[in-house]
Amino acid sequence: MPKLPRTIRLDPSDLHVFERAAEPGEWAVSGAFVFLAGDPAVLSGKRKQAFASGFLGLGSLGWSTFVSVASATEAEVEAVVQQLATHLEQSFGAPTRQQAVDAARTEVDFARELCAEHPVNTLLAIRRELSEDGGIREGYRVVEPPGGKSHARIWDLVADDIGPDDVGETRH
Repeated sequence: MPKLPRTIRLDPSDLHVFERAAEPGEWAVSGAFVFLAGDPAVLSGKRKQAFASGFLGLGSLGWSTFVSVASATEAEVEAVVQQLATHLEQSFGAPTRQQAVDAARTEVDFARELCAEHPVNTLLAIRRELSEDGGIREGYRVVEPPGGKSHARIWDLVADDIGPDDVGETRH
């Protein structure tokens, strides 16, 4: 079964660091193509943050810091291709539907390859930067869940010997 990235929001920070945050659960692609029309070297603020560390959610065209590897059916993969092709036509000026579909298929195939080697529910992060030749270089990393150490305990359950005469008392 194919796998594709889905946006995930671990905390509300995406709502503050991106111009538009993706909604949790959207299918996603890298999104580097968004920055090809301009000069990424002059980006600033929230747009620069999207360039540096955002996956593009396809429902909202918003950005997500993390994606989760998810199973997809072939029908869902094709629907993602068609959804992205529509965005490429309507928002990015693809000259023809066929060119939009071809470009979308390339993007979705790349996202599929990115997820192929990882188990479902693996969290991925992206790091994007300009290369020395002016191109865009992307790197991906698996976000490992904390392991080995458990969080500090703040509550302990202790058996309490409460008798009938203790009802209504508060113990500190």
